[in-house]
Amino acid sequence: MKQKTIVVGMSGGVDSSVCALLLKQQGYKVIGVFMQNWDTFLNNDVLGHTNKHETSCNVYQDFSDVQSVGKQLGIEVHKVNFERQYWNKVFKYVINSYRNGTTPNPDILCNKFIKFGNFLTYVKNKFHCDKIAMGHYAAIKKSRNKYFLQTCADKQKDQTYFLSYLNQKQLSNTLFPLAKLTKQEVRQIANENKLCNWNKKDSTGVCFIGERKFKHFLSNYIKPKVGKVIDICTNKIIGQHDGAYFYTYGQNSRLGLSGQTKKYYVCKKDIKNNILFVCDNQSKNKCLSSSQCELSNFNWISGIPKNHRVKIKFRYQQQPIAGKFIVSNNKVIVTYKKTLAITPGQFAVFYQNKICLGGGVVNKLLK
Repeated sequence: MKQKTIVVGMSGGVDSSVCALLLKQQGYKVIGVFMQNWDTFLNNDVLGHTNKHETSCNVYQDFSDVQSVGKQLGIEVHKVNFERQYWNKVFKYVINSYRNGTTPNPDILCNKFIKFGNFLTYVKNKFHCDKIAMGHYAAIKKSRNKYFLQTCADKQKDQTYFLSYLNQKQLSNTLFPLAKLTKQEVRQIANENKLCNWNKKDSTGVCFIGERKFKHFLSNYIKPKVGKVIDICTNKIIGQHDGAYFYTYGQNSRLGLSGQTKKYYVCKKDIKNNILFVCDNQSKNKCLSSSQCELSNFNWISGIPKNHRVKIKFRYQQQPIAGKFIVSNNKVIVTYKKTLAITPGQFAVFYQNKICLGGGVVNKLLK
């Protein structure tokens, strides 16, 4: 039988490295490919760095780690550049969303269009591989010629929220070798096999960009604009901000409201007039809670289920909340128990038991 070829998307981190190791141990021919999707200098990424010494050399260090792991495992490694595609398909959407006052999720789009889009197409054509593999914490199950995205063994690390925009073709061409492992077990495997990056710190922040002070980072691309901060209950001006688009619903820090004795939360944004409305603790539940919203561009991974009762995650780290949905005029209307700070532009991701059904963009709050 011909040996199957799997191309692993390798980032230089421990997860993708163990992913490659496990596949090689299982008898596959493994090829590692590193993606470079962001250039700090070319993209004018000047403001917002958490480390003032940070430069594009982080990319070179990550690729160096990929090369070291490749040498240790005896697999060939390659590098591919998708900077233009990332800018056009992911980052432009992110900037336009913030300009329009909504809060997007770049990681979901990055997975859809880059990691499981351009990358999949590229390696299939170049290496004629059987499948790709990624170091994501998620699982794929095939049943009756359909592919289902499932949560993984490590509930704290599960990444199905970020994979909710994948389709059948993408799932059918993908392996997630870490599905049954915890993060601790992954590091232990890396350590036992003496991988050079076994204790490397996990990457954080925006997909392929990294950790940033986000308001300052956005200032590279959206010009600050001073406006009023108004208490929505009293209609009094209580401060000023430097651009309503920089703030998110429910935000209660870095509002610049010096001298105020109350704690305030962002509850409304008037982007046209550049006004930021805030509420205090007493009015927070009234001004910031919702129980129904409309979702657009919903991606049903394996089709619409007959049972319309679901668990919903509006944010990655959020505990799922119970709800039910209806489909009307290509929109999904979802009703849920009262929840604070649901924000237009966010993704709502549906679950039934271990199955991730898919996700859509919060278009507007209904009640």
